[in-house]
Amino acid sequence: MDTINIINYSIMLLFFICYAYQFLYIPISLFVHKKSRRIKKNNSYGILIAARNEEKVIGNLIDSLKNQNYPSELISIYVVADNCTDNTSSVAKEHGAIVYERYNTSKIGKGYALNFLLNKIKEESTMPDAFIVFDADNIVDSNYVSEINKTFNNGYQVITGYRNTKNYGDNWISSGYGLWFLREAMYLNQPRWKIGSSCGVSGTGFLFSSKVLEECGGWNFHLLTEDIEFTTDCIVNNRKIGYCPKAIFYDEQPTSFKQSVTQRLRLSKGYLQVLGKYGKRLFKCTLKGKFSAFDMLMNITPATVLSWVSIIVNILAIVVSIIRSNSVSTILLSLGQSAMNLYLTMFFIGTITTITEWKKICCSNVKKILYTFIFPIFMITYIPIYVIAPFTKSEWKPINHNKSLTLNDLKSYRKDVELN
Repeated sequence: MDTINIINYSIMLLFFICYAYQFLYIPISLFVHKKSRRIKKNNSYGILIAARNEEKVIGNLIDSLKNQNYPSELISIYVVADNCTDNTSSVAKEHGAIVYERYNTSKIGKGYALNFLLNKIKEESTMPDAFIVFDADNIVDSNYVSEINKTFNNGYQVITGYRNTKNYGDNWISSGYGLWFLREAMYLNQPRWKIGSSCGVSGTGFLFSSKVLEECGGWNFHLLTEDIEFTTDCIVNNRKIGYCPKAIFYDEQPTSFKQSVTQRLRLSKGYLQVLGKYGKRLFKCTLKGKFSAFDMLMNITPATVLSWVSIIVNILAIVVSIIRSNSVSTILLSLGQSAMNLYLTMFFIGTITTITEWKKICCSNVKKILYTFIFPIFMITYIPIYVIAPFTKSEWKPINHNKSLTLNDLKSYRKDVELN
């Protein structure tokens, strides 16, 4: 059974080779400094919120946007109440947003809702300099717009912010998501930005200019992962995505494992869709020496492929062993070693992120430590999801959000933790 050991070690080696460059991101993020021009110009912004049955949380988001340390006359808040059956529309209006209702059961998804909203704005309002996208469950730091405005003034036409989590401490699932998004902000997007590469848009909390919207001919991104589709489209069309570390916002993560699997199946399926649509162009850009194209290919391809190869090879090895009446203990030991190596790798990533972002994580110190040890398990659960994703019929489904917290609630909680 030395053969199966060699194969499993080879798969782990390939996994490491594909992602080794991301370990170099860590010292770049920590020790490389980026200088920015200081241009004082207040631009106008349209806030876009696509909401489906979000009456419990959307008011807090709008309130946090109304309390920005930025001229209020330059911020317009637009909500599309998308196929809602609750009071999302009326709550959004009560809190001061401009609301449009959309009812379309054939074209379902955030991309369609955003395109509908943007068309309404174009028809009925003056187009702002740029748009910022949020999900209804978000809460926005009071300096978000003023900070992202500085990065916009530095010439970036697409910008992503720092994604934190408001329900990090709920359980191992919400913390798993939360720690990954903190890692994405601190150790993926920040070093990309510092070396002059393109960052990645991740679902919410990002800006794009009216110029980009015009270039794209509207918001025509309708795959299951419209954020990754938009990111990839920017990369292949030479639109560099910037990053603003001080543009902080808070997201609510799923707490149900079933809901988490459903969401991650959609994301994994969406990655495959993006690969099918842009894979050839990304590969060509990579061959031409475009690092951001290579970076995107590594983010949407190897994990799925290597998971598939590992599962197939080990299942075949087990079947052959049973047929030959051989022991399968060697195979199981090899799999265990591979799983331990993956655990330790994810633990290292999680530990570094937890240490550097310690004060920004909204939960008790005990939970911060505990969830760092559990984080690798959350990440390992992606493997079966990658394997079955190609065979699932995933579709966009709304996530139930109930964590009705304000920005002051989060600040008060963080102060209490620091005092104790």
